[in-house]
Amino acid sequence: MNLSERDLVYNWHPYTQHKTASFHPAIVKGKDALLWDENGKEFIDAIASWWVNPFGHSNQIIADAIYKQLTTLEHVLFGGFTHDKAVLLSEKLMTILPSNQKKIFYSDNGSTAVEVAIKGALQYFYNKGNKRTKIIAFEDAFHGDTFGAMAASGISFYTEAFRDSLLEVVRVPIPTSGNEQIAIETLEKLVATNEYAAFIFEPLVLGAAGMVMYQPEVLEKMIAICNEHKVFTIADEVMTGFGKTGKTFATDYLVNKPDMMCLSKALTGGTIPMAITTFCQEVYDGFFDDDVNKALFHGHTFTANPTGCAAALASIDLLQTDEMQINIKRVNASQLAFEQKIKQHPKVKTTRVLGVIFALEIKTNSEESYYGTMRNKLYNFFIENGIILRPVGNIVYILPPYVITNEQLQKVYATIENVLEIV
Repeated sequence: MNLSERDLVYNWHPYTQHKTASFHPAIVKGKDALLWDENGKEFIDAIASWWVNPFGHSNQIIADAIYKQLTTLEHVLFGGFTHDKAVLLSEKLMTILPSNQKKIFYSDNGSTAVEVAIKGALQYFYNKGNKRTKIIAFEDAFHGDTFGAMAASGISFYTEAFRDSLLEVVRVPIPTSGNEQIAIETLEKLVATNEYAAFIFEPLVLGAAGMVMYQPEVLEKMIAICNEHKVFTIADEVMTGFGKTGKTFATDYLVNKPDMMCLSKALTGGTIPMAITTFCQEVYDGFFDDDVNKALFHGHTFTANPTGCAAALASIDLLQTDEMQINIKRVNASQLAFEQKIKQHPKVKTTRVLGVIFALEIKTNSEESYYGTMRNKLYNFFIENGIILRPVGNIVYILPPYVITNEQLQKVYATIENVLEIV
């Protein structure tokens, strides 16, 4: 049996109905924006392997940093100890985070970063004797698959089986063009009740909803409303962070900054699982007390893993190079040019671009489900043609590594144009 066949004997893959799923290509090598399977077939990784590899696969700089760290200190518990890479990484992050962020809590993936933020908000009010048990989130949001993150997520088929086990979340419409006022009015009514601990949001782009985008100005107003009513704001930058939107963080487009931020995915350049939740001073101070019971009792075995911290330090250094900033601008220009070319296509309903992110919505005669017939047809066509894209229903998006070449981008665009002729 080959690797793909052996894989199915024991492995249970994420987001997969194995009874109806096709085989999984076995990837054996990656370099920059390319991956190769066991048969030597080449793929362009046009979604940076779920948005984690902005600097490409097998990046030598990050690999060297990891190797050097492994020969010095691979891991030490962060409960009761610290180490140089955690100190250096926190200091480095403080130079690029919004100035109101003062404390950093380490975990190991995007969901847990969100869990920490939600627990921080809820326990803050509990510690103050002003218990609040509800949070606010956008419709169609996605924040992860652990219970708090799942509760904040609004894509029902992910969460339906657990509905009765989740904390209470009330939803606000996404403030897309034409919906800004209703979103603001809905938020105002909710926060005025003083029942909500936090408002969590994906800033400017809702990734799993299909790269749905909205403007910074309306988010500014929503944060201001929350500030006025002492409701904490949580920016889930797991997808948008580290350059995806054209700025280091999507919240860099804002004057009003969130109280907490959740970071993961591109944090280590796609090498080692790691996540961070950052806090403003006010939240931290709500736990700083002589009473040990008011501490934040949350932790993970690999919290602030030194090897992951070393990878993150190298990754941030790469992001800040002139070369990588030029690449981000180059990819953005290419995406904008393709948008101009494709948006008048008779089968294209809408298009949108922000930073390196491009998305188009294909016209359909009926509502397309997340993993429906059209999505599967699109996905299979892309894989057959050596392009890794994961459509969301009838929405095709590109979120490539910043190092993708112009020629590779053109092949991705051409393949999208070709698939429009068969759907």
